[in-house]
Amino acid sequence: MSEHTGDRLRNGSLYASQYYDDSAIDQAVQILKRVESEGIETIRVVFPDQHGILRGKTITAHALESVLCTGMGMPSTLLLKDTSHHTVFPVWDNDISFDAQALAGASDFICAPVVGSFRKIPWSPHSALLMCDSLHRSGERVTLSSREILRRSESKLSDAGFSATFGLEVEFQVFERVDDGLEHAQATMPPAAISTRNTTQGYQFLTETRYGECEALLDHLRRMAEQLNLQPCSVEIEMGPSQFEFTFEPSSPMDQADRFVLFRTMVKEVCHARGLHASFMAKPKLENAAANGWHIHQSVTELKTNTNALMPKALGSLTPTANQWIAGLLENAAASCLMTTPTINSYKRFLPHQLAPNSIQWGTDNRGAMVRALLYPGDHASRIENRVADSSANPYFALASQLLSGLDGINRELQAPAATNTPYSSIAQALPASLFDAIKAFEASPLFQAMLGEEFVHYLAHIKRAEWERYSMTVSEWEQNEYFNLF
Repeated sequence: MSEHTGDRLRNGSLYASQYYDDSAIDQAVQILKRVESEGIETIRVVFPDQHGILRGKTITAHALESVLCTGMGMPSTLLLKDTSHHTVFPVWDNDISFDAQALAGASDFICAPVVGSFRKIPWSPHSALLMCDSLHRSGERVTLSSREILRRSESKLSDAGFSATFGLEVEFQVFERVDDGLEHAQATMPPAAISTRNTTQGYQFLTETRYGECEALLDHLRRMAEQLNLQPCSVEIEMGPSQFEFTFEPSSPMDQADRFVLFRTMVKEVCHARGLHASFMAKPKLENAAANGWHIHQSVTELKTNTNALMPKALGSLTPTANQWIAGLLENAAASCLMTTPTINSYKRFLPHQLAPNSIQWGTDNRGAMVRALLYPGDHASRIENRVADSSANPYFALASQLLSGLDGINRELQAPAATNTPYSSIAQALPASLFDAIKAFEASPLFQAMLGEEFVHYLAHIKRAEWERYSMTVSEWEQNEYFNLF
């Protein structure tokens, strides 16, 4: 079987375009063998879209060889939607293209399975999942796609003689469903928010009894994460009611971004099957709900010496690389917010005294500062934690922004300002106050124009501006209360 199967796969367009090499073909053959031997019935062929949401199609087992041979066509409009699922580019009226490839008429792009990503789905044991890269029909990569943006950013850092390791620390909430939102009037774009109630009561950070109350759920989520090989490290009761946090083993940027979208998807699907609703929204509009942050831990390795370039020789000092990396994160923080804090709701989290940053500064082991430095002599896990991001971020874009910002600090030999001990009382530059301000900062950034290209900057800003314009034209509850009786 394997010899003939391999020959057929080598006759396919993914091999002909050099997306697959011989090693990838061998892995593809093994996937087909495993699907047959383990009785897997369906495979979810998915890709992370511009919001970090997994989209794709489910195929039957007998269709898998064809997809491994030529990829799977997906409507290009999936790359052109805002968070409401509206297509915000004029695909019917104008000639729209990216990478000099036409996308008019909702034409297809190709999802090319990443053969190393094959996973059985533990909560759906008859199924498996394959993550995909996005290609044009020509075989060229879609440069504005999520995985490609991160892949190119990793490559730029490697060309400079460094690699990065990231850690995941993700906060989210799980609520009981009171109303599924399935009435016809609730089937809008976006759909109406469902009604929920808490699964735990009150603000009780790291309280053991609260963990005991939720142990069955948290054990189930942990086991599903372990069976997906996401390598969780800790499971915690977070600050607010119904709020939890998972942390994961440090790994490469691409590995962590894949883990993040798989974890977020897994949690939502598993919870839904249990009659629950999981949310990674930055700041839910629920009475007494806490905000959900995503703290991005990052360390830098010098490739020549294979050493942690952030580990200091003396307590309280910064290595040249640490100094420059921190300075780069600060220099590009406002422009990066479109990639780390990407929603209108994200900016409601930037409040003082909430263990979230509200200004652009750094501190030594200070949870109020945007950048928290955890740098100690002899500690090979010395790292920097950026606390600006929230759990609604597209992790591929967010991690790319960190790589490029830190690299900018190295390339320009930027110097970090003095560390702060009073992050909420200083006169440091404020973080963007709104998504609109973040869009403007992103568009004006010379770094992202140079590193990611004008086409990507326009693409992402256009999508997020469409989101902002819909928000701006919606009459809010505040406006109704403020003006309806007065005038």
